[in-house]
Amino acid sequence: MMKAKCYLAGPMTGYRGFNFPAFYTAEKALRDTGWEVLNPARMDQEAGFDPAKWDGNPVALRETVRRDVLAILSLRVEDGDAIVMMPHWQWSLGARCEWALAKWLGLDIYELEKACD
Repeated sequence: MMKAKCYLAGPMTGYRGFNFPAFYTAEKALRDTGWEVLNPARMDQEAGFDPAKWDGNPVALRETVRRDVLAILSLRVEDGDAIVMMPHWQWSLGARCEWALAKWLGLDIYELEKACD
């Protein structure tokens, strides 16, 4: 039986490989406990993003932000959906924005410990 959906939020910029390995590790841990996970690293890679080739393109960034915001907007309070914050999210502008959007929408917000270690 699947739990509700969760969106995984955390730091990417400034981390080796955009921190994708930590996002995949966290995704697996959450799936193993029954969550359906919306993983922005997976969404980026499925859209063709290659962290090794990031050039700071603002158009690509806008598309990524749009996709992430739409993913959070797809979550439903009444279904018990949530956002899960990875370690060090407080130092990420994007993750802080995702936290604020989830807070504004009334979603549950959980911390995920040690996913980036």
